[in-house]
Amino acid sequence: MKRKVLFVITKSNWGGAQRYVYNLASSLPREEFDVGVALGGTGAAGSAAGQLQTELTAANIPSVVVRSFARDVSLISDVRAFFELLRIYRRERPDVVHLNSSKAGGVGALAARCAGVRNIVFTSHGLPYDEDRTLVAKAAIACVTWLTFLLCHTVITISRDNYERARRLPFCTQKMVLIHNGLPSLTFETRERARVSLAVRVGLAQDGNTFWIGTIAELTRNKNLSVLIKAAQTLKHEGIHFHLFIIGSGEQRTRLAGEITTAKLDDCVHLVGFVADAYRYLKAFNLFALTSIKEGLPYVLLEAGQAEVAVVASNIPGTHDIIEDTRTGILADPRSAENIAYKIVPLMHNPTLRHQLAKNLHEKVVTEFSMERMVEETKKAYRSYPPENSLSIASR
Repeated sequence: MKRKVLFVITKSNWGGAQRYVYNLASSLPREEFDVGVALGGTGAAGSAAGQLQTELTAANIPSVVVRSFARDVSLISDVRAFFELLRIYRRERPDVVHLNSSKAGGVGALAARCAGVRNIVFTSHGLPYDEDRTLVAKAAIACVTWLTFLLCHTVITISRDNYERARRLPFCTQKMVLIHNGLPSLTFETRERARVSLAVRVGLAQDGNTFWIGTIAELTRNKNLSVLIKAAQTLKHEGIHFHLFIIGSGEQRTRLAGEITTAKLDDCVHLVGFVADAYRYLKAFNLFALTSIKEGLPYVLLEAGQAEVAVVASNIPGTHDIIEDTRTGILADPRSAENIAYKIVPLMHNPTLRHQLAKNLHEKVVTEFSMERMVEETKKAYRSYPPENSLSIASR
């Protein structure tokens, strides 16, 4: 008898957590699992579903929209989301509810307990109290996170640091498992084709010899792109000729565009916007930069590794499982534009070092972060309880 797995996620844009849900949902063997996804919109309550639903539909994976899900805390919306999920759980009767993102975790776990779901799994895509917030806010978020963990039967952490810290929380030791994100084998555009495509998008004349730096990120505060722009300003003041491409969309686009103009960087820093399957263009870059304040275990670093692109990444817990400083990449202080620029400059002048870092990263990623390993380890969490029914989520 199949196990029925219902993934739940707050937003349906195309970030790391959404990639994770899609990869798992589309990779679980259909003869063993009956899979569906409950998802929110792209931010505010009632917003339209985003790219995740599009990708799920193309993969023939059924989904249902939780209209009340909202990114920000709202008592009214959160209560409505609780009752929406409760109705969905009671109608679908899943054997496993697999929660993703903080909002879906807290509200979804409580609703799953009330509905009597026999196996509640939560993937923590980074501890939310690591974000740059006030002490009071961090304390409140830490309490909610702990309560979410208590409501779940299994909590999947995706980095070693998060696993070690989370398992020290009261009554949580036996709930925690460490399962790294994994990727299938990806196909990339050639360097030449990738450069032509990106140059056309931003109206840039072709210049095959210029040093290209790239990043792929949702344009949010946590991605810390203002500091990357300041690092670019430092590089320009040093007389270094380069182009920085920021691929992605998000709430900070207007602000970042203003910062680029104020710093007189419009000729060398380019906001590309959202690009479907942006990883395909990674070979365009001589160097990939990640400057986030907080990460779980970032897919973009795994993608850069598969593409064999050298990386400068934030020295934060979420990157340490992938980037070993001076071996598989270079770690920098994400709060210091000067330090980021300082770490980038030597790589700009040393193609041999870039090549070796990229080669080492590629070997680590393909060996330790495969999709097959992630799926097999996640299936163990699903098998903790026997299936209770075999109703199809698609048959509503």
